[in-house]
Amino acid sequence: MTTPPFAPVRPVDLEVMSEQLGRPVRDVVGIAARCVCGNPTVVSTAPRLADGSPFPTFYYLTHPGATIAMSQLEAEGVMAEFTTMLAEDEDLAERYRGAHEAFLADRAQFGAVPEIEGISSGGMPTRVKCLHAVAAHALAAGPGVNPFGDLALERASWSPDRCVCADPGRAA
Repeated sequence: MTTPPFAPVRPVDLEVMSEQLGRPVRDVVGIAARCVCGNPTVVSTAPRLADGSPFPTFYYLTHPGATIAMSQLEAEGVMAEFTTMLAEDEDLAERYRGAHEAFLADRAQFGAVPEIEGISSGGMPTRVKCLHAVAAHALAAGPGVNPFGDLALERASWSPDRCVCADPGRAA
């Protein structure tokens, strides 16, 4: 099961994401997940940027509440805990390898980039190095695809089921 294709990106989506990130978004190929109010939560970015740079992070968390929540978990040492779990649980490791393969398949729909072939994001499949990336993948792909993204979202102070947007419904 692969996640793309996405619904068309609207100008208001680009405006909202630029405000969320505090910079212009670039090379957007889709909105991979939305807040319950309709605002973007996860953006999908082309695997090769317009300037020619390879960009392996296909799913990028934009929602400020989600971003803050993942940063809090990272500050609490959750990445080290998850990496230990990964090393100790072969079933979990196999599911994380599956998440890595699913991520690569999703990104491949938007072009092959030899420089990043086999590279996903968030440390997949051998470590957990960025909760923002694995949570973004979990939000885009849905529950059960990225086990560490699912775990991070379960522990987060933010929930995809509850709107905390400063301007709810702007993109709806």
